[in-house]
Amino acid sequence: MKSVGIALGGGGARGLCHIRFLKVLDELGVRPGIVAGSSIGALIGAFYASGFSADDMLNLLEKIGIRQITRMVDLSPLNPKGLVKGNGIARFLKRHLPAKRFEDLRIPLKVIATDFWSQKEVVLDSGELVPAIRASISIPAVFEAVRLGDRVLVDGGIVNPVPYDVIREACEILIAVDVTGTQATPGSSQIPSLFENLFTTIQTLQIAILRNKMKVVKPDITIKPALTGVGLLDFEKTKTILSSVDEDCVALRKELEQRLKKERRFLFFKYGGAKEGSND
Repeated sequence: MKSVGIALGGGGARGLCHIRFLKVLDELGVRPGIVAGSSIGALIGAFYASGFSADDMLNLLEKIGIRQITRMVDLSPLNPKGLVKGNGIARFLKRHLPAKRFEDLRIPLKVIATDFWSQKEVVLDSGELVPAIRASISIPAVFEAVRLGDRVLVDGGIVNPVPYDVIREACEILIAVDVTGTQATPGSSQIPSLFENLFTTIQTLQIAILRNKMKVVKPDITIKPALTGVGLLDFEKTKTILSSVDEDCVALRKELEQRLKKERRFLFFKYGGAKEGSND
């Protein structure tokens, strides 16, 4: 059986739908050999790589609810380093993640962050897990940056929104899930708010990065749900986000099943099929 890898992209609240795509893999009995993630894709990927099934994550999401998610966001409006300190999310991860270090994970995981001062991609795959995730989700101006060793790290989606390229050589069937979404256009003459301006600019840059990267290296399966009008921090739309990707889940299942059937057919004829010279 060919090895499967999956890259989960950044997109804030939109990334909650990653759980639905991981559920497709669970239902097909496909266990990825490697996972990569940026921003919320790193967070979801860490839970999955540590042994959580998609159903486990859905149950946890339902259990904590939007109120607890809101409490995790420790707003600090007067903090010049970011509106959110990120300590609440770090505590949540420490409480619920079974694995404490990358080395404890059941599936190898690569977490992407951005070195703020050198403006370069950083691939984290060893050491403590929570600081790496905390760094990868640090949306500029929203979350306070993370000092890790001698580097200051921010959101991995800034340099690599869907980090499928970092695991291209580690798997034979590569799935990329792009949750950059589709921007709603309430009116071309409407002046955006401060946060609309910031978040849509990030979204636009991520789309441009992905478009150019696809010209150089491509995944085998790309899933890009529309997620129209869902903002980076729209966690109150959790049910809508999860239910809006039904057709995309069907598409992923169909394409992955086709690839796996081709692989099984190849193995059958190579090792257990008709003998040479047979008319069958």
